Amino acid sequence: MLIFAEKNTPARIAVWALTFILLPFLGFVLYLFIGQTFYSEQVFKLKGANDEKLRGLLGKEKGNASRERNPEYRSMGVAMEEVGAMGYSDDNDVRLYTLGEDKFEDLYEDLREAKEHINFEYYIIRDDELGNELIDILTKKVEEGVEVRLLTDGFGFGKGPRKAIKRFQKAGGQFALFHRVLWLLLSPKKNNRNHRKIAVIDGKVAYCGGFNVGDEYLGKGPLGFWRDTSVRVSGGSVDALQLRFQMDWEYATGAPMCTSDEIGRYYRRGHPSAGDARVMSVSGGPDVSDFNPVRLEYLQLISRAKKSVYIHSPYFIPDDSLTDALTLAVANGVDVKVIMPDKPDHMFVYWNNIRSAYAVAGKGVKVYKYNRGFVHSKTLVIDGEYCSVGSANFDDRSMVHNFETNLLIMSPEIGRQMDEAFLEDLSHSTEYDRSEYENLDGYQLLRVFVSRLFGNLA
Repeated sequence: MLIFAEKNTPARIAVWALTFILLPFLGFVLYLFIGQTFYSEQVFKLKGANDEKLRGLLGKEKGNASRERNPEYRSMGVAMEEVGAMGYSDDNDVRLYTLGEDKFEDLYEDLREAKEHINFEYYIIRDDELGNELIDILTKKVEEGVEVRLLTDGFGFGKGPRKAIKRFQKAGGQFALFHRVLWLLLSPKKNNRNHRKIAVIDGKVAYCGGFNVGDEYLGKGPLGFWRDTSVRVSGGSVDALQLRFQMDWEYATGAPMCTSDEIGRYYRRGHPSAGDARVMSVSGGPDVSDFNPVRLEYLQLISRAKKSVYIHSPYFIPDDSLTDALTLAVANGVDVKVIMPDKPDHMFVYWNNIRSAYAVAGKGVKVYKYNRGFVHSKTLVIDGEYCSVGSANFDDRSMVHNFETNLLIMSPEIGRQMDEAFLEDLSHSTEYDRSEYENLDGYQLLRVFVSRLFGNLA
């Protein structure tokens, strides 16, 4: 009754039914702890309602996209506003990063230049050189009188720079965990992690993308060279990321970030270097479980493609709807290419990637394995003009369980840069051959089966 009441997919229903048969008592306990979502959905619906209330109080209602003069951009923007995206603006300057060294050099410089406030929300902050440098910068800014809030996820933070965080808090910095690990272990919310990577500085500049904070994102970890994507934005799009942070901060702390009289300190600060890129923020999570805007963003982008669809994803496990969208794009003569890693950072995900690659390659999608190091980038670029950059992978964890944020960017210039970066990555990649899967031995096939089993259980 629970399984059907929660509107599970047929695959999840079948897998859990098999688990109950094989493990009659333990299977039910496992379902209560890691399978069922009814309780967490009710809790997160309250978060979603509070977020909408906050959005209304701040005057961030939808409607901006309807004033767009370009009919193609207007059509895209209006559709995405209807399914939950927010903050459509046409005055943005966007800077693209594909290397951690470049991204963190600019991010840390912007943090050092902050004059009023810093709102920083990242899934992972490592206890290493880069992570401790971040906390040192934030602590110094607090000592200079800058208001600093730091929000991270309990699972992602793990053994983060705890000593540095204590110094940060002692100096007056504000620190919060989106969900605490101890609570998660006893809660159905353990599958729901805040995977977002957002930084907002003085309400003028913001960052969003796939990079977490740690030395590995500079290519200094066991996976070697690290390929990721992030953007720095200024202009109207900063407001949407500021609002996203405020929603998450108030959920995590239970306290308002600012009063109605203080809103002007955080929103619509403007920036002298703003440009003409159209940008809107697309966030998804279990608080919008009826229809996840991130999945609909990806479906919308793929369905609009006329020439090309280029996808980066370290976790490429599309559901049936996304697989159908890619298949239809190929049938319409669109060049569909996917780059995924050739090595695992999570073993279960790697073998699921292999199975997914086999499935979509049989439908005409060209899949490539990145050989230069590890590709962690989560991007789509459509026809060299419509781009998505953010934290959401091409899998159910990002589409169902996690809290994610992407920026949808409409810009021929950024599209050109992303196309060039993708084609450069192809020169360091090997095209996936379906015979690789067909020639797997029995042990490898067992790993695929177990990986798919655990993927559907969660």
